[in-house]
Formats: sequence, structure tokens, C-alpha cells
Amino acid sequence: MARHRRNNDWGFPRWRSYEGERAAANVRLCDREGCTNVGDRPAPKAPNSPERWWFCQDHAAEYNAGWDYFRGLSPEEAAAREKAEAGQRKYRRASHWGWGDEGDGSRSRAELDALKLLGLEADADITAIRAAWRSAAKASHPDVAGNSPEAAERFRAVQAAWDVLSAADAARKAAAEQAQ
Repeated sequence: MARHRRNNDWGFPRWRSYEGERAAANVRLCDREGCTNVGDRPAPKAPNSPERWWFCQDHAAEYNAGWDYFRGLSPEEAAAREKAEAGQRKYRRASHWGWGDEGDGSRSRAELDALKLLGLEADADITAIRAAWRSAAKASHPDVAGNSPEAAERFRAVQAAWDVLSAADAARKAAAEQAQ
């Protein structure tokens, strides 16, 4: 008579994963000749074909390195296809990320908030920013405003605004120099 083995599936919590079985799992191997790695990365066999190769990561990277989706199309046809497929995407940015908007296109949201704190318009240049920062920092500095907690908080906010704006200006200058 066969001896009964203990099963760990009794009661709660389960002692093994929910998908776990005693039988061996079926693993798809890479479709590259001679490769014994797991083939878990699909790659199309031909453009607009539902048939797929299944490669390992290394062979998928090798296969995709020479892949040109728009091969055989004129530049106008490629642009038309890209535009048509871009219109098929049905996703949009999640609305709960609205507070972190990119800004107006020229400045980030953090920069716009810093400019608002300093009382400046969105198109202010660095000299106007520096002048507004200096006057706001002088007005709320502890040596001038005393030990008021409101003045100390305002001074910290003005300093943070300057840090954001000066870092952004330095990044723009570095990007402009690198582009030249």
C-alpha cells in the first residue's frame, strides 16, 4: 500500500502559491535554432502578420535590431500610416495626474509656481527673476523681519523658488551650449 504524503493545501493560509502544481510547467523554448533558453518575447514573422516568433531576450534584441516597420513605404505613406495608427490609440493621461502638468510648454509647473510666488509673469527673464528674488528675500530675511514664523516661512519659500528658477535657467543654458 502506498504511503500517504502530507499535503500543505489544508486550511488558511495556503503554504504554496495559488498557481503552483506538482506537475512540471510547460515552457516554450526560443525559436532560434540551437537555443535552449525560454522563448517569452514575441516578434512578428512579417509586417502585418499575426504569426509570431518566440525568442529569448538576446535573440529578440538581435532580431529587432534590423527591423524596419516602414520598409517598402515611401516617406508620405509611412507618415500617413504612423498618423493613422496614432489615432487608434485610445488612452489618455490619467486625470489624477493633472496637478503635475508640464506647465505652459516653455516652463515646468514648478517654475510657474515659483514665478507666481515671486509675483512675476510666466515670460520673466533671469534678470527680472533675480531682482524679484533679492527684494523678496530682503523683505522676509530674519535680520529685517525679526523672529516672525510667517516671515521665516516666506523666506524659505522665496529661497526654494530661487533654487528652482536658477537651476532651470542653468539647465537651459547648458542645453543651448550643447546644441551648438
